[in-house]
Amino acid sequence: MRGGETPAGHMEHDTIISAKIHFQKVTSVKKRQPTTMNLCRLLSIWTLAVGASAKGPLTDDADDEGTPFKHFLAFNSNQTCASDSHAMPFNNQIRGVNLGGWMVLEPWITPSLFYQFLGGDETNTAMDHYSFCEVLGPEEGNKQLKRHWESWVTEDIIKELADSGAVNSLRVPVGDFMFEPYGPYIGCTDGALDYLDTLLDWAHAYGLSVLLDVHTQKDSQNGFDNSGQTQGFQWTSRISNYPRGLTTFQHWPIRAAHWIGDFDSEAVNYTNINHDNIAHSLRAIDHLVDRYSGHPAVLGVEPVNEPWELTPIEALKTFYWDAYLIVKKKAPYWKFIMHDSFRFTPETWGGFMKGCPDRALDTHIYQAWMDPSSRLTFYNNACAQKQQIALMEREFGPVIVGEWSLATDNCAMWLNGFNDNLPGFPRSPCKYIPCSLPYMGSDQPGTPVDPGAALQGPYGTGISGPSFGLCPVDRDWMTERYNSAESGSNWMSSPPEAPRGRDGTDEVMSLLALKKISAFSGIGHGFYFWNFRTDLYNPQWSYLLALERGWIPKGDLNDERIMNSCHREDVGAFVCEANREAPEETVKNGISYALGEEKKDSAYVDKLEGEPLYSEGDAVFDEFWKSHRATGATCDFGGAALLKEENVTHTDEYYSDDYYNAVEVKEFATWKIVLLVVIGTLVGSLTGFALAMKLSPKFSRRVRSSTILRPVTRSTVFRQSFGNMLEPGLQGYAGISMD
Repeated sequence: MRGGETPAGHMEHDTIISAKIHFQKVTSVKKRQPTTMNLCRLLSIWTLAVGASAKGPLTDDADDEGTPFKHFLAFNSNQTCASDSHAMPFNNQIRGVNLGGWMVLEPWITPSLFYQFLGGDETNTAMDHYSFCEVLGPEEGNKQLKRHWESWVTEDIIKELADSGAVNSLRVPVGDFMFEPYGPYIGCTDGALDYLDTLLDWAHAYGLSVLLDVHTQKDSQNGFDNSGQTQGFQWTSRISNYPRGLTTFQHWPIRAAHWIGDFDSEAVNYTNINHDNIAHSLRAIDHLVDRYSGHPAVLGVEPVNEPWELTPIEALKTFYWDAYLIVKKKAPYWKFIMHDSFRFTPETWGGFMKGCPDRALDTHIYQAWMDPSSRLTFYNNACAQKQQIALMEREFGPVIVGEWSLATDNCAMWLNGFNDNLPGFPRSPCKYIPCSLPYMGSDQPGTPVDPGAALQGPYGTGISGPSFGLCPVDRDWMTERYNSAESGSNWMSSPPEAPRGRDGTDEVMSLLALKKISAFSGIGHGFYFWNFRTDLYNPQWSYLLALERGWIPKGDLNDERIMNSCHREDVGAFVCEANREAPEETVKNGISYALGEEKKDSAYVDKLEGEPLYSEGDAVFDEFWKSHRATGATCDFGGAALLKEENVTHTDEYYSDDYYNAVEVKEFATWKIVLLVVIGTLVGSLTGFALAMKLSPKFSRRVRSSTILRPVTRSTVFRQSFGNMLEPGLQGYAGISMD
C-alpha cells in the first residue's frame, strides 16, 4: 500500500492502540488535564476499546492470555512475549552504513545547502530541516530539496558500497513528516517518498538490506537539529548591540525536547505526557509499514532515533511496545530496533520485551566528544566497548551499534549545530581546508563560500563556520618521534595539521577502525557507520573516503587481522599511571575524584606529596580504570593520568598486528648522535685544512711561519703528509730547508 492509506481491517486494532496511548499510566509523570470536549472524546474511544478488549488486555491483568500474532503471543499487561517460533532468527551480522543527511537534513553533513543562510537574521536564517522549509517556503524549499535528493544519494554510490564487500545493509534516516506531514514540511517535502522507493529498489538490486530509521519526531525528541527541529532556542540579538550590533542566539544552555511531553528545564523533568504527539508518531509508523511491508529490501524499522536521556523511560517503553505491535501486525518478519535513549545499561533495558522476536537494542558510540588524549586512550576505549556490549547481549538480547565514526575530536564544521558549538568545544585547535564546492551543482544559492569573508553570523554560544573560504575539519594525528612517546604527551603540542613527513593519520585511523569493527561486530550483532559521505573532505566521518584511504578494509570484515586487533587491550597489557609531568594538585584532584566515585575516603591524599603521591595515583588510577573501562571510563582524570604499556615480555603472536608499530620510529641513542657529530667535525676540519694547504699559498706560508705550529710543521709526519702541498722550493725534501 502507498501513502497514508489505512486498510479497514486494521481500524479496530488502531482504535485500541489509540485508546491505550491516552489512558496509559506513566510512573512519576503527571498526566495532562483534558478539557471537557477532549474528555468526552477519550471516553468514547475507551468505550470502543473495552468492547474489543477480548483481543488482548490493555492494562495489568493476572489473567492475560496474550494477543496472538503470526509467530508469538504478546502480553500487554507486562510487555513481554511467549511462544516465539523463531521464524526469522537474528543470525546474520550487520555490516552497514548510514545514509545520513539525505531525507533528514543536518547542516554539518551537507553545509552546501545551508551556506545561503550565512549573514542572515531572525527572519531568514535556517539551521535545521524544519526551519529550512519554514524560511524558504514550500516551492523554493521543495525545488532545492529535489536537487539535493537527486545528487546526495545515487545509484553509483549504492553500487560502490555493495562492491566494497564490506557493506551488507543501509540505515536510512527518514522523517516522520514524510508519512504524516505537518507544519512547514507540507509541500516542502513532496516527492521524498518517491526517492525513497527508488533507493529501496537499488538496495534490493545490489543485495543490500535497509533499516528505516525514523529520525525525527514532532516537537523534537532530543533538541538536536538531527531531530528535524532544534528545540530550546532563543534569539539574543537585542542584548548584543555593543561593541557592535550582532545577530546572536543561544541553544545549548537551554536545550529541550517536547515530543513526549512538556519539559520543565528548571525542575529538569516532564510535567505531562503529550499523547497527541505520540499518537502522531504511531500513525507515521503505521503508514510507513503500510507502504513498505511488502518490499524485499526492508530489514525493519527503528521507531525513534536518539530520544534524549531525560525522556521518561516508562513512557518511552510504552511507545516502543505500541509501535512493535503495529509493526508485527503488518510486517511479521521485520526487525524492530530500539534506541537505548543514551542509557545503555541492564538496569534500564534488562528484561524489557522479554521473549519478543526480532527486537534489538541500538546504541551509538562516538569518541568525538571525548577529551583529547593519546592514541592509546582511544584504542583502549574502542576495545573496552565489547565488554558492555557482551553484558547487554546477555541481559537484553541483540545489540547493534547504530552509529559510530572514526572521529577523535569535535572539529567537523557545525557538528554541534549551524554556526554554533557545544560550550567548551572543540577541545583542541582544528585543521582548516578549502570549503568544498556544492555537490548539487553551481545553481545552489550561497555557494561557493566567499573567500574574502570572515566568520559570518548569526552567532551562537560557540564558534564554528567558514572563514575566508576555509572550513574546519578533523585534526591530523602526528607520527610519534620515539617509541617512548607512543603513550606520552606529543599529542598535546601537536599542530592540527601535521608537518610534511610527520602525518600519522592513516596509521592511527587504520588501527582504530580495526579495533572498533572488532569490538562492535565480534560480540554484538553488527553496526552502521555514520556516515556514508560528507560534503566537506572529512574521512573520519565518511565511509566512502575511509574506504578510499584504506582505513576500513574492503572485503570480508571477519578476517584474522580484524578479529585479533584488540589482543593487547583484551589481555590487559596496559596500565593507567599518574602523569609525572602533571602538577601535584592535578594528581590529588584526580585521585580524589576516583576515590569519591567509589565512595572511598580521600582525606589522606592532601598529606601526600612527591613520589609517594604519584605512586598512590598509579594504584588508584589503574584500579579505577580497569574496573570501569567497560562502561566508557578513560585513563585521563583531568590530565592526572596516562596509559602506558606494561613492561612485559611478549611472544611473536603478541605482535600479530603489523599496523600497530607502523607509526613508531626507532629511538637513536643520544651518545651515538654526539659521536657522529664529533667525528664529522674532525673529518670536516682535516679535509678543509688539507684543501687550504694545497690551494692557498698564503695559508701554507702562515702555517709554516707560525711559532705555535712550528713543532708540528717541522715534524717528519707533517712533512711527509703536507710537503707536496707547500710552495715550490719550500717542501723541505732532499735537504731543502723550510726556514
